[in-house]
Amino acid sequence: MKLTPLIVVAAALTLAGCKQGGAPAATDATATTAATVAQPLLTVNGTAVSQDFFNFYVKNVAGKPAAELTAEERNRALDSLARIYALTQAAEKDGVLKDAENASRMELSRLSVLQAAAAQHFLKDKTPSEQELRAEYETQIADTPQQEFRARHILVQSPALAERVITQLKGGADFGKLAKSLSIDGSKENGGDLGWFSPNAMVKPFSDALMQLKKGQYTQTPVQTQFGFHVIKLDDIREASPPSFDQAKEQLAQIVQRKKLQKYSDELLAAAKIDPPLTAAAPAATDAATATEAPKP
Repeated sequence: MKLTPLIVVAAALTLAGCKQGGAPAATDATATTAATVAQPLLTVNGTAVSQDFFNFYVKNVAGKPAAELTAEERNRALDSLARIYALTQAAEKDGVLKDAENASRMELSRLSVLQAAAAQHFLKDKTPSEQELRAEYETQIADTPQQEFRARHILVQSPALAERVITQLKGGADFGKLAKSLSIDGSKENGGDLGWFSPNAMVKPFSDALMQLKKGQYTQTPVQTQFGFHVIKLDDIREASPPSFDQAKEQLAQIVQRKKLQKYSDELLAAAKIDPPLTAAAPAATDAATATEAPKP
């Protein structure tokens, strides 16, 4: 779970056992009554802290409902939360938000929360229909490569070293042994073996070079990607077996919802008054393209 900075601080204070002067724990009955009459759970220098916020805070820090806290845990949580409010109030009084970076962080946090809430609100009644899922399945199957490849590679940091590797291979050197001794990729322990994968599982330069090979061949020139310089050998090819509709159903629902949200945000952007006008951006990458990644060192 990724916690907000506020909650991270709270967790640290809680674990440190900062309990001096902690507010007394309200009984369950008191908390219920307070929530019913919309009274704050506590105030810190006049700032109200609601029961709802306390419940949310505890769930994120402790990973369980506030109702399950012991009296001591509740006291400690109230103490930590009060400390956070006191600390942030002092920071605001000292003008920390006048600092451009701090102000930008606050704005980014606000936008992040609102963006997630907006997406959740938009999608709450947009559950994909069976027809939508099957249509997306057909689209995905059509775009899925019909073959899978088994290959190995040697990744080095310079084109000169990659050229030397190729020269050694031409002289009869064993690919797996060279990979173990020279490659900077984690696959070196397996002789550079990458296992079975579809072409779109790798970055384009890697895939393009691989597709030019026949079984048993290796690249005759270094293949450059953002990770370095590769020498690639194609070991085998087999027909790909796409997942069944039922197996892919959950992922298909995510794709359909993502497309709906993308369309909605496109419409909002098109209707927004933006000055100066934005330069047209390149089309968003397809799901297959966004998933691509070459083997990393």
